[in-house]
Amino acid sequence: MGFGRKTTVAPERAPEAPPEAPAAPGPEPTAEAQASPAPAPASSAPAATAPARAAGGGDGATFHRNFMLVRDRLFELMDVSAAVSAGREAVHKEVLQTVGEIASRERLRMTAAEQERTCTLILNDMFGLGPIEPLLDDAGISDILINGPAQIYVERGGKLQCTDIAFRDNDHLVNVAQRIAASVGRRVDEMSPLCDARLADGSRVNIVLPPLAIDGASISIRKFAKNKVGFQRMVEGGSVSPAMARVLEIASRCRLNIVISGGTGSGKTTLLNALSQMIDPGERIVTIEDAAELQLQQPHVVRLETRPPSIEGGGEITQRDLVKNALRMRPDRIILGETRGAEAFDVLQAMNTGHDGSMTTLHANSPRDALSRLENMVLSGNPNLPQRAIRGQIVSAVNLIIQVSRLRDGSRRVLYLTEVVGMEGDVIITQDLFKFEYDAGEFTADVRGRFVSGHVRPVFYDRANYFGVGQELMALLTGSGA
Repeated sequence: MGFGRKTTVAPERAPEAPPEAPAAPGPEPTAEAQASPAPAPASSAPAATAPARAAGGGDGATFHRNFMLVRDRLFELMDVSAAVSAGREAVHKEVLQTVGEIASRERLRMTAAEQERTCTLILNDMFGLGPIEPLLDDAGISDILINGPAQIYVERGGKLQCTDIAFRDNDHLVNVAQRIAASVGRRVDEMSPLCDARLADGSRVNIVLPPLAIDGASISIRKFAKNKVGFQRMVEGGSVSPAMARVLEIASRCRLNIVISGGTGSGKTTLLNALSQMIDPGERIVTIEDAAELQLQQPHVVRLETRPPSIEGGGEITQRDLVKNALRMRPDRIILGETRGAEAFDVLQAMNTGHDGSMTTLHANSPRDALSRLENMVLSGNPNLPQRAIRGQIVSAVNLIIQVSRLRDGSRRVLYLTEVVGMEGDVIITQDLFKFEYDAGEFTADVRGRFVSGHVRPVFYDRANYFGVGQELMALLTGSGA
């Protein structure tokens, strides 16, 4: 047929057990014997219940057996490589027709909705990411965490939830992982079991394969909102106050060098994307990332991505290599997705050599910890530099540290907006422009508190005056709108 039927069709096999009694303990067809990696009742087997619930009812175990039988029969009849080359839309109609033919021939009790769902699951296996395709399409999910083929968690509203979705087995999961890596020119297998990659929609993916992952392949997917998150949405969600949001906008427009600090999943990249929306469209921006995930809206953006070593161990391009090269590309600003190693020294050099307005993120628990981490990362690549020289470099380069955190109720907030003031002796001096104060008088499921201003005159006040926003800045820091 049009999607590539095989010329040699496997002969039909008579069912070894009456299809009207699928729950009978007698021998099952070969395809059914491979239906689930863990033979458990339908109420406890995620692999069995997932397709059935998505199909909208029916006996989960029965639907799963029918699905596996139809799937195996269909793959015997079709040329999968030819179908993949034709594209999903081109083969959908014929796959659905073939599913109906197989269900009729095998005398399976499948409704039209179940046949359509079976077709969708098969196409997801061929063209997408298998059973997690619906999770990727769910806008309410921010993270998908796969711990082996039978355990998949999602994050909704900052809270983790276990799903009843599962892969058929670990080979199925590994196949999906390799498909993700191949789509961005990466490889992941037993020789290279670690991989950072991205999906077509920009979602970030981390893959760990056995033998490093003991209980089966592990995949972590960080999704990004299709609708860009700006400061207005952050204010509405309580992540910042209106005054804080405006000060951050001013800081970005005034070309301050900004470090965003926080833990995993705290919203560092989301905030970096929001800050980037304030950049003048006439500026040339160079972004550097391990796995490209920034979503800048400016017209003049050059996106650079690191390259892992080849199977022979050569050809690696690190973030430090890209930062050094970016300095020769005439950038107005350099934005580093995350600073995590020796490239910190080159980032500080760039901030100190005319690339005002550069930004980066790093992992730290407080603004003071962020300064310590920067210092340690510089030392890791330049162990002979004196401590005072490193701290002087940090003070000259970094203007603002934004500390973000994911709180116990799942919400994400900016806890500190801290300015780097200077040095006294060997100590870096900072001051808090804004901070979030918890309401200690009442413990509820939701974290309550308020954003308060430090009522200080920022060091970058003169710079704000240069850009015509000095008076507005002081009004925001001393007014009652904080």
